[in-house]
Amino acid sequence: MAKSKNQVTLPNGQVIVADPYATKKQLKKIPIYLLIIFLILITSVPLLSTLGMSFKTNADMYSVSLFPSSPEGWTLDWYNSVLFGKAQFYIYFLNSFKVSVIVMALSTVVSIFAGYSLSRYRKVFKPLNWFVYLLLVLQMFPIVLMLIPLFIIFNSLNLNNTHEGLMIAYLTFSLPLNIWMIQGFFDSIPIDMEEAALIDGASKFQSLVKVVLPVSSPGVGSVAIFAFNYCWNEYVLASLFLKPKELRTLPIGLQMFVQENTKEWGLLTAASIVTIIPILIFFIFMQRYLVAGLTAGAVKG
Repeated sequence: MAKSKNQVTLPNGQVIVADPYATKKQLKKIPIYLLIIFLILITSVPLLSTLGMSFKTNADMYSVSLFPSSPEGWTLDWYNSVLFGKAQFYIYFLNSFKVSVIVMALSTVVSIFAGYSLSRYRKVFKPLNWFVYLLLVLQMFPIVLMLIPLFIIFNSLNLNNTHEGLMIAYLTFSLPLNIWMIQGFFDSIPIDMEEAALIDGASKFQSLVKVVLPVSSPGVGSVAIFAFNYCWNEYVLASLFLKPKELRTLPIGLQMFVQENTKEWGLLTAASIVTIIPILIFFIFMQRYLVAGLTAGAVKG
């Protein structure tokens, strides 16, 4: 048999057949790669510029370079002012951390029980299917449509200017997406695992805690990440419900830097970097749960 042009014989005698279309396939991917590189640059340059400005002195602040152009141009004074100065930025940081952690914990627990109930009982109780659709419909309405009714309700309950009121609002707006997401993940877990635990004498609650939750840890981690990120970055509700300075969160604190220190770009950029660092660290440690949770939850969700 004649040797094909696409065949390559290795020294050990093994024959490899090359794909004649492989090169063309790779060439077709070049525009996609270029687009990805372009999008990465668009996303990363503003962040790198913010990081560089936080280390620049006032004299070097408006230079074209992303980072200080000389060793003398580097300074940590802006970070010192943010963390230990009169701006009381650490108070905003602690307020955001407290609100975000508490809402994350409550949202995760409620989402687990609600999502599990929808996953396991909506086939038995058909109206629960409509509840699942309702969760998605609620995501269609912007928060601004509900600001005035929320303010009136919270004011009548004396929940304005309290962290408790803000936490209730955050739970209200974060739960629909979290419940829907973790419910899709529970759908991908075979019910046979729970039935085996029930046969061995476990209760329904025990089968959830000891069988389902260990398997669904990526989904639970995804819910926790979304809840924490939502609370950490949210501005509209926080600006509506929190007026005293000692109660304000990080997004409001950043906005105050713009109003009170318009020309202090180093102070504003340093505060922005300090705000980004905790959520960045949180994502680094939890990213495997996020990717696995979203992938598994999308199978039947």
